[in-house]
Amino acid sequence: MAKRKKPNQDQPELPLDAAAQEAKAEPTPVTKAPEDATPAAALELAAPRKKGIKVQDDTAPLARSYRNWFLEYASYVILDRAVPHIDDGLKPVQRRILHTLWEMDDGRFHKVANVVGATMRFHPHGDASIGAALVAIGQRAFLIEPQGNYGNMLTGDEAAAPRYIEARLTPFAKDVLFNPKTTTWQLSYDGRAKEPVTLPAKFPIVLLEGAEGIAVGLATKILPHNFNDLCRAAINHLQGKTFRIYPDFPTGGIADFSEYNDGERGGKVKIRAKIEVRSKYLLAITELPFGSTTESLIESILAANAKGKIKIKHVDDNTADAVEILVHLPQGSEPEKIIQQLYVFTNCQIQLSPAACVIEADKPQFLGVREILKRSAEKTRALLKQELEIKLAELEQQWHWDSLERIFIEERIYRRIEKSKTWEEVLDEIREGLKPFLKQLRREVTEDDIARLTEIRIKRISAYNRFQADEAMKKIEEGMKETKSNLKNLTPYAVAWFEMLQEKYGKGLKRRTSYDEIEQINAAEVVSVNQRLYVNREDGFIGLNWRQHEFVTECTILDSVLTIMGDASLKVTKVADKTFMGRDIRHVAIWPQEGDTKFYTMIYRDGPEGKTYAKKFQIGGLSRDKLYPLAKTEGSTLVWLDVAEKEKDMPKSVHISLDGRSGARVRELDFDLTPVPVSTRTSKGLIVTKWAVKEVKKNDLDLK
Repeated sequence: MAKRKKPNQDQPELPLDAAAQEAKAEPTPVTKAPEDATPAAALELAAPRKKGIKVQDDTAPLARSYRNWFLEYASYVILDRAVPHIDDGLKPVQRRILHTLWEMDDGRFHKVANVVGATMRFHPHGDASIGAALVAIGQRAFLIEPQGNYGNMLTGDEAAAPRYIEARLTPFAKDVLFNPKTTTWQLSYDGRAKEPVTLPAKFPIVLLEGAEGIAVGLATKILPHNFNDLCRAAINHLQGKTFRIYPDFPTGGIADFSEYNDGERGGKVKIRAKIEVRSKYLLAITELPFGSTTESLIESILAANAKGKIKIKHVDDNTADAVEILVHLPQGSEPEKIIQQLYVFTNCQIQLSPAACVIEADKPQFLGVREILKRSAEKTRALLKQELEIKLAELEQQWHWDSLERIFIEERIYRRIEKSKTWEEVLDEIREGLKPFLKQLRREVTEDDIARLTEIRIKRISAYNRFQADEAMKKIEEGMKETKSNLKNLTPYAVAWFEMLQEKYGKGLKRRTSYDEIEQINAAEVVSVNQRLYVNREDGFIGLNWRQHEFVTECTILDSVLTIMGDASLKVTKVADKTFMGRDIRHVAIWPQEGDTKFYTMIYRDGPEGKTYAKKFQIGGLSRDKLYPLAKTEGSTLVWLDVAEKEKDMPKSVHISLDGRSGARVRELDFDLTPVPVSTRTSKGLIVTKWAVKEVKKNDLDLK
């Protein structure tokens, strides 16, 4: 009986009766999509389906669903998690934390655990992400005032648990981020609360704080800037002047912004730690490259020392409020050279690649930092205008009401309603009483105005003071005049806003990062010659610091090694603790960084039973870790090799002893090498003898 074929794992096996029925079944009719259906819905309805057939069509509902799901997820990560919005410079989690703190604000500190719990009403991603984001904002202390152990961004120490630390909004955050009257609101994810779409930020927060995030298909990295620099740049832009801004890192350091490219993609920033020479045998690192901690920096120094790239005694970390890493040097050290080595071989010098990406109009946009600042300054001016318009409307409303109240009380209109029996009669009497005085008002009297007059208490009427009312009216009119003037002179008003912020909050906020051109250091020029190269010819190994084997030369950890083997081949490899090259190592030397210029004389046997040849050559260019043959025939054997620094120092002749089993009548001979031309390593050379060679010795005889 024949066995049934095993079904494909991707295709479930059908019962025999079901399969037969399916084979006889008519094709599934195509359903016509409604005229008002979406393209996706139309495709789904029109697509024929057959049981047991794996759909490969990209328009199939499942394939389309996966594509849509991916796009939705990518859009969600970009818009709602990883990239800050250009309007307020905040990611959603940061915005929700600050909004929660504003709702909770009573002037006192709040437990971070309570803040995290309250923020979860708006942010559905768990407490860990909220707590981490809050701590990160609190460490900069521009928007959130921390209390308790918030960790140390210099050392990398983590913050205490949220139940042990506290937070509240800074006065600066209250001034520049919040105004319910100008905020656009939306429902939270569960529809139970309102949250801002963006906060009405009147300062370039994203440039002040910096931002970093990885989304689907893109990433953003905006470096932090100095507060006073941003204020001056915004003022310059509003006044029509040119400006340029460079990052300022909270960890200080020395930066090269020559290739900053305005923070756009493709730019780069070189940053160095600040290193001082305290004594001949002591260096002090007092400022860090941005993104590094004292812990990571010390680890890189110790790793470089272990690999022999630098030579130090030990490292002490005295960092508290300020960075102080002490690097102790051994006797005989050159401090300036050690500093160069630290920049080359450790994290004392790093390179950052900015990519300023923000959300604008629900799309990610790559912009330069100057463009971001320009748009922020324009946004600030627009918000200030909106606030002035709201203030003017409120003042006009207050003036209107105070005027109505004065007329109502001073003209004793309230007495007209004493005999009124119905509510309609009360309103009519007040309306008639106001008619002679309507010209004193600036707008029409509404039904709400009249109804509000009826709510004035007798106590207020009896205590009414005309002098005080006139003074209050003067203040309102002065406020209206000032507001109108500010609206007419909006740009100077916006400039004064930034000047106020700088005066109020900019004291003591000097630049921490100095900028200077950083020259590229050649690692080969500063690396110490502190390694010893050894060879184990018998086993075919080369390596560092094998004192029990044959010493070759002193070298550096950056050097490469040239090895020539007995099978007439050569290879260049990087210096390592131990490297297998192959049996029968004949020659080992350091491969010069600028290329080998030595002259080689080689006598070899071509093939297992071939003739013996002599050739002179220079190696030329090589690739590391690639095997190069020096003979054209496989199975060739290197008989003798000589290396000379200069061409004039090459051997003129050699004495050759032939193998006693070769059958040659003359077994000792001198061979003149002067006719052999200096060629490339791939040359064949001149024939020496057809017999097997036993030994070759160099002599100084001139056989011409």
